[in-house]
Amino acid sequence: MDDSKILIVKDEYIVATDLKQRLEDMGHEIVGIEGDGKSAIKKTVETKPDLILMDITLKGEIDGIETVQQIQEDYDIPFIYLSGSNNNTTLERARTTEPSGYIIKPFMDKGIKKL
Repeated sequence: MDDSKILIVKDEYIVATDLKQRLEDMGHEIVGIEGDGKSAIKKTVETKPDLILMDITLKGEIDGIETVQQIQEDYDIPFIYLSGSNNNTTLERARTTEPSGYIIKPFMDKGIKKL
């Protein structure tokens, strides 16, 4: 997926900017970094990214899973969950949204090069 437009949704800004830099170094265009679900939905409408990297746990009114569900109502954009969680209930909820994959934190270049 070279030269893809990617939206990063992560509420830890330092981690998100590190991920942004790594992806840009690999040739991807980052259309934004959003820290909560509502902002992510708005940015999706504005930029229509090719891929969304979505943190499962977000601060704010809705988590990453609910954010994806709302985006899926109007857009067919692939997404990959970012997760450090091994909570089975959360992971089962995430699976129902049929993600394109998961990237487990901490992020390694090897894991994100496959984007």
